[in-house]
Amino acid sequence: MGISCLYSLLLFLVLISSTGQILSCLADPTDGFTEIPLTDRNFDLQKPYNVPLNDRYSYQNGVRRLWVYTNDKPFKPDTTTRPRTEVRIKGLDYSSGVWQFEGYAYVPKATSGVTIMQIHGARVGATSLQLRIYDGDMKYYKFAVVDTNLYDKWFRLNVIHNVDEGKITVFIDGVQKFVKNDQGPGDLYFKCGVYASPANSSNYMESRWRDIKIYKK
Repeated sequence: MGISCLYSLLLFLVLISSTGQILSCLADPTDGFTEIPLTDRNFDLQKPYNVPLNDRYSYQNGVRRLWVYTNDKPFKPDTTTRPRTEVRIKGLDYSSGVWQFEGYAYVPKATSGVTIMQIHGARVGATSLQLRIYDGDMKYYKFAVVDTNLYDKWFRLNVIHNVDEGKITVFIDGVQKFVKNDQGPGDLYFKCGVYASPANSSNYMESRWRDIKIYKK
């Protein structure tokens, strides 16, 4: 094979590789999924049991604003869980298949030590995933950093749960940021809002959400 042929082959391989990278960048987390229509009945709200809903939640111009204080009561009298104001996606519990949560989130500065999104249910433990904000950074529970510098801006969050493969994948603004094995199958459902973490929560916690969608394969 001559030098010119080798050069042409190398150039072809580079072009193929570059095209694959470009297509990968253009791919969207929702590609191949089917959106499930949601109604108001799919949005079940949990808040401190002793205060009116409008003291911890508002919904205006398509934006759901949820807030809670670290010394608030739990969401029902017979539980010792930490305070929360959360949307629980109702009527779409799952135990198999591939499911996806999508929403645009906004976390104001000073909100810290709080779970803003979770997958409830697991074979081991209460949850398969908690995405927490600590000082503007998103973490998997209190461990691995998923993304940084998320205060005071809207960001798109996509979470794919492949139950059959036992895998959870997190995307921020369309970019894959984190992949982790889940905690085993269970009665699973999505939640978002503010749920005070076990320790080191700020006194006031808030998150805002819009364009929440659920997808399935």
